Amino acid sequence: MPEKSSDGQKSIIMIGCFDTKSEDFAYLHKCLLKLGLTVISINTGIFGTTDQFSIDIEAGEVAHAANVDLSDLREKNHRGFAIEKMGLGASKVIADLVSQDKVCGVIGMGGGGGTYIILSAMQSVPLGIPKLCLSTLAAKDLSEKIGSKDILLMPSIVDVAGLNSISRLLISQAAGAINGMIHSGQIDQAETSGSIAISIFGNTTPCVDVCSSLLKEEGFDVLTFHSVGVGGRTMESLIREGCFDAVLDITTTELADDLCGGICSAGTDRLTAASQMGIPQVVVPGCMDMVNYGTIDSVPEQYKSRLLYSWAPDVTLMRTNVEENTILGERIAQKLNKSTSEVCILLPLRGLSQVSAEAEVFYDQEADQALFQSIKKHANDDIRILEIDANINDKVFAEKSVEILLQMIKK
Repeated sequence: MPEKSSDGQKSIIMIGCFDTKSEDFAYLHKCLLKLGLTVISINTGIFGTTDQFSIDIEAGEVAHAANVDLSDLREKNHRGFAIEKMGLGASKVIADLVSQDKVCGVIGMGGGGGTYIILSAMQSVPLGIPKLCLSTLAAKDLSEKIGSKDILLMPSIVDVAGLNSISRLLISQAAGAINGMIHSGQIDQAETSGSIAISIFGNTTPCVDVCSSLLKEEGFDVLTFHSVGVGGRTMESLIREGCFDAVLDITTTELADDLCGGICSAGTDRLTAASQMGIPQVVVPGCMDMVNYGTIDSVPEQYKSRLLYSWAPDVTLMRTNVEENTILGERIAQKLNKSTSEVCILLPLRGLSQVSAEAEVFYDQEADQALFQSIKKHANDDIRILEIDANINDKVFAEKSVEILLQMIKK
């Protein structure tokens, strides 16, 4: 395994399929060295290697990290399977290098398969370590493959299949771009009392705005995450990376979408990271009165007769009912029961969102009470539950949320 240079300089990882794209990577390797970077090269091509530049980690080692043999991948002759395994193996290899504090950045190039492997490998690289992929697919929607990572996609314009006047230009610019990212420094980084994550939605914005203002007055760095699926996944991922001192989870609506197949599901891991990391959390069932779909025509057939509300031309909200809220309450409690740190659940008795306030379209006290009673029934005795006689967007609710969170942090 390659080591850091004798002066302690970290290395940039260059990853890709050197069997089919050796000419392109040889040029990238030369560009990186010219910029003064130390390179760790990782080959993910299963059909061979190259002698045009030094290879630090060969494809066999990458395959081994995914518990397969390179010869088996060749004999199986299944492109999709090979791409999946090499992506997994590369992710593990890079994670090991990161854990040894050897990595200052990651750069790769590829077409369809190569891009998948590179983006998979980059999932193991923490926030803040630059990640750049020069790809033929950069103009496509790769949000699912990028996930919650800070990955920069750069269009290759031409295929990554041999050097020409355009590829030379863009490869050299890609090298320069990641070199600039590596050596850029933050300006005027302020001292803070700590870092707080907050979840937000259009229907909880007034509450979160007040919470953020109050926490900033106390000197905290406040990061808000839009609860539209990727926002919740990103927040959970960053919590696991140790980026926050506490969580103010005002908007847990993604759990409702997960239950009912909405477009804002953040997956089954939502509302688990803070409990696993043992950091204080104040949790509110914000916007769990609704499930999000696209246009009215996109609402699943079994929900067509339900109470629906057009929030925007491309966003249709469905009111959750007693049955769904009973399930959601139990799920919230079960997730939070596993916490290794202090948890407080705040229940806004006068509505979970802007549109469920009294006289608004989603006002339904029976459905809300089903959620509250289920939470109280299934939560452990050591979880503090407070009922607040206010709508979630009332100033008094926001003030109480911050007050409780600050008390927990100071402990």
